[in-house]
Amino acid sequence: MPIKRIEIRWRDLDGFGHVNNSTYLTYLEEARDQHLTDVLGDAVHRTVIRRIEIDFVSGLTQEDDYVDVDVRLTGVGTSSVTLEERIVSVIDGRVAATATTVMVHTDGSRTASAPWPHASRDAIDATLAGQ
Repeated sequence: MPIKRIEIRWRDLDGFGHVNNSTYLTYLEEARDQHLTDVLGDAVHRTVIRRIEIDFVSGLTQEDDYVDVDVRLTGVGTSSVTLEERIVSVIDGRVAATATTVMVHTDGSRTASAPWPHASRDAIDATLAGQ
C-alpha cells in the first residue's frame, strides 16, 4: 500500500488542540492525488470525488508530529475507481481514520463522467493486479 508521510501543522489544529476533522480529508486528498499521479503518470486525469465515506477512529494532536496515509486501489469501473485509505499516527501506529473514496473520471468540461482513456485504464488494471 503506497504511503505518503504528512507533517501535522499547527494550522491543522482546532481550538482544543486536536487536528480538525476536516483536515483529515485534506490529508487523504494529498495522498490520493499522489497515488493517482504515481499510477497514471503524466496522463491528465480529470477526476472528481463522487463519494467519500470516512470513519474517525482516534484523535490526532500536534504531539503525533506526522501521519502516514496509506492508499490502495480496490476497484475500477468504466469511469470510476474506488480507493481504500487509512491515516496512521507515526508515533504509535494508531489508526486515526479509515476512508473509502470513489473517484470519477470526467469529460473535458468536468460536467459528465467519461470512460477512462485506454492507457489510464491499463495502468489502473496493472496496479490492481500487482497489489
